[in-house]
Amino acid sequence: MSEQHLTSANLDSHHYGKVAVMYGGTSAEREVSLNSGKAVLSGLLAMGVDAHAFDPSEHPLTDLLAEKFERVVIMLHGRGGEDGSLQGALQQLNLPYSGTGVLGSALCMDKIRSKQVWQSLGLPTAKYKIADKRSFDAGSCEAIMADLGNEVMVKPAQEGSSIGMAKVNSALQLETAIKDAFKYDDKVLIEQFVHGSEYTVSILNGSALPSISMSTPRDFYDYTAKYQADSTVYSCPSGLPDKQEAQLSELALEAFDALAGSGWGRVDFMQDKLGRFYLLEANTVPGMTEKSLVPLAAKQSGMSFAELSLAVLKTTEVCR
Repeated sequence: MSEQHLTSANLDSHHYGKVAVMYGGTSAEREVSLNSGKAVLSGLLAMGVDAHAFDPSEHPLTDLLAEKFERVVIMLHGRGGEDGSLQGALQQLNLPYSGTGVLGSALCMDKIRSKQVWQSLGLPTAKYKIADKRSFDAGSCEAIMADLGNEVMVKPAQEGSSIGMAKVNSALQLETAIKDAFKYDDKVLIEQFVHGSEYTVSILNGSALPSISMSTPRDFYDYTAKYQADSTVYSCPSGLPDKQEAQLSELALEAFDALAGSGWGRVDFMQDKLGRFYLLEANTVPGMTEKSLVPLAAKQSGMSFAELSLAVLKTTEVCR
């Protein structure tokens, strides 16, 4: 970034006032949130923003008012951060916050509701079943496997970072995986496994950033592949032909908008062997470490991490 551009950006940053970067929390994704929040805080400080750390597991939200914060950048992943509850509380406090509002946050967090909305609009998503902890019958596993093609993904409805997920190929494995997933959620998504390549598209202020392809030698792109393994390969640009890149970008924007997403986020896909794309899920507070996917896509677009952090802060200007 040029010296003139940097000066202009720093001048622009002052009108945001005192900003809380909210991270940590109590969800199963706390460690990821801590890393994202610290990185964004550093990015905002580099841009001249009066930014401060705020961990809601250590301070009540009313401290935001007592300490005279004027805006909140949400870097809380998972429940309590991107499920709509925090967004509603901040609206009651009359504090502008980054990203998606109450409805969109709740919809995007719930993988089952997301799929139902997309399905109702004719958007492509893999075939699925739902297991409810209150009525789950282990005897149904054989029929579920047969109906979904004998290879499925099991996902807690409202967890992120692949927590509680499993890939299975037998009725016995399915029963075990569902019961394990019930430790995280009362409802579980059982999704037909799509053989092919995995892609993600980041969204920033109404525009799609370049797509990223992910590949891992593991069974699927799980928590270890995302945060711990050195064997995961990310490609940006993803290598898609221009026509498919445009198709994927358009689908990402349409899918995000269908769930009332706004400001910034990320939409994940699978592409089968015939080249067809299937929507997996949408994220309203995706990872924001230096090695995360949104920063990688932003970098491909010529945006530094600090500039991206400021762009996320700018989403607090959305009227709700």
